[in-house]
Amino acid sequence: MGFLSGRVSYVRYRVVGGELPAFDEELLETVRRHLIGRHGADEAADGVSYGWAGGDHVLDTTIEAEKNLFDDVLHLAMRLDTDKIPGSLLRAYTKIEIDARARMNPSGFATKSQKQEAKEAALVRAEAEAADGRFKRLTFSPVLWDRRDNVVYAGASSSSVLERLMTLFRETFGLELEPITAGSLAQTQAEARGDLRSVEEFGPIGFVDEAGASVAWTESDSASRDYWGNEFLLWLWHTLQIDGDTIALSDGTECTLMLAKTLTLDCPRGLHGRDQLTTEGPTKLPEAFRALQAGKLPRKAGLIVVRHDQQYELTLSAESLAVSGLALPKLETDGKEGARTARIEGLRHLVETLDLLYDAYGRKRISPEWTGELGRIRQWLSQAA
Repeated sequence: MGFLSGRVSYVRYRVVGGELPAFDEELLETVRRHLIGRHGADEAADGVSYGWAGGDHVLDTTIEAEKNLFDDVLHLAMRLDTDKIPGSLLRAYTKIEIDARARMNPSGFATKSQKQEAKEAALVRAEAEAADGRFKRLTFSPVLWDRRDNVVYAGASSSSVLERLMTLFRETFGLELEPITAGSLAQTQAEARGDLRSVEEFGPIGFVDEAGASVAWTESDSASRDYWGNEFLLWLWHTLQIDGDTIALSDGTECTLMLAKTLTLDCPRGLHGRDQLTTEGPTKLPEAFRALQAGKLPRKAGLIVVRHDQQYELTLSAESLAVSGLALPKLETDGKEGARTARIEGLRHLVETLDLLYDAYGRKRISPEWTGELGRIRQWLSQAA
């Protein structure tokens, strides 16, 4: 069931726009009013209907306190029903109708008007068959709302699905979902630390070429500072290789980690191709370091993270800070309730750890020490691969 078993993938949102409701039966009743089949118009103009679901499986539409509400979290799913006639089938029906009309003509070819008639007849036939739901495709994405941390986790990666989730959340609860990305989190953490200099003042870093640094994938939004996530992964790579695999965190704890299994690098100027490396130690490959020396930045990296003797494996996307394939530690617990609580606490602990790691970079990035740190990174990159 979503975040409660198996590997976890998520993007994270902050809940804004009003006071958080109590997590009680009244909240569940609000959800029930927006279940799939009840939310929105009966017939979606684009053939896609969406609404809440129970989360156990794609046909589960039961919302119950015992199942969906526990440990100050609401766990459910958003279901999407896509009712779309397959294009290949519609083309086949159209061809059959055109051929039938063509045979009635001495020329053996259908006229322009007959072709139009054929298209209309094919559509009528396909829509008649679609009426019984044979072309309907049902999918669902798990959603977890953690009231304690005022955060929503969405187990989806498609932008169209996430846009519908934001709409559904607003229309259900009267609250907004604000994406937590590398740029927005950097600003939030800087404000929490009381840093006088705003993240907005810090443009992209030219790690190899100091002049004219730019990041193609964030240029469409001039206010975005999501390239901080790319720089964070590069800084992490350098720190682990030069200073060791343990990083001190601002809460007094330490985190041990390594880059493992997967690594994606891309050219920030959009001039060269993307490198996707899959191996136990991708940063040890000569081609990975050469990609950095060519000016490419990490877009995604596999991590093994250990803090408080808890180990996590995951893949982190730089700009969105989305996590995929997260393996939570398996803990000995008593019963179903204990197992659910352990999963939620494991997720919270992992998120806290990643945020503290990111904060370690943010503190360094804004501090007077950054000039020296950047010099060390540039010197490292100037070495032979």
